[in-house]
Amino acid sequence: MKFAVLRFPGSNCDQDCVYALNAIAGASADYVWHKDTSLAGFDVVVIPGGFSYGDYLRCGAIARFSPVMQSVREFAASGGPVIGICNGFQILCESGLLPGALVRNRGLHFLCQHVRLRVESNASRFTNAAVPGQTLNIPIAHGEGCYFADEETLRSLQANGQVLLRYCDAQGRPTEAANPNGSRDNIAGIRNEAGNVFGLMPHPERACDPLLGSTDGLAIFHSLMKGWTQPS
Repeated sequence: MKFAVLRFPGSNCDQDCVYALNAIAGASADYVWHKDTSLAGFDVVVIPGGFSYGDYLRCGAIARFSPVMQSVREFAASGGPVIGICNGFQILCESGLLPGALVRNRGLHFLCQHVRLRVESNASRFTNAAVPGQTLNIPIAHGEGCYFADEETLRSLQANGQVLLRYCDAQGRPTEAANPNGSRDNIAGIRNEAGNVFGLMPHPERACDPLLGSTDGLAIFHSLMKGWTQPS
């Protein structure tokens, strides 16, 4: 399975993603520059974290206009899997590929810490290697990670099973105290209605090696690999 890891001016988690993915058996990853317009030969698109275009205007607002994003939209429209991590989640929301928005953290502070996430559903290509209710220990690093959506959108996300991850405590309870940034409904990650676009604020690529304190992020990447067969 070949992963395209996008690179924007200001990306700083692209190398982490390529390193983590290339360490997985059967996976290979390479960079795609933001000015490129082709995703030919790639099976999955990864939009990594960082500060694309310096987060000018607001996070992800300029990156949505990069030439490569038109190709990402076409890739997603054809059913190709797309995963946006942190700034990548922000870009997906700004691009209209996911509903809602990411706004300033509650408390207005940048947060860099490990958090616990509860897997809400494994009926997706991004979480099928996990178990519903399973908790994952994965770090966050963001200043604008508070997920916001109106009531109608939240009801729709819940009704369609689009909420895949929620912030939770050690017992798996999505409490207010376990919510690091004030996200509505403790939402940490969602998918689109079609099921092939996924955005999450935590960094699974930073939880793929015991030396980093957790390997729980592999659940996300192994899910993408699960059931995939080499095209003929």
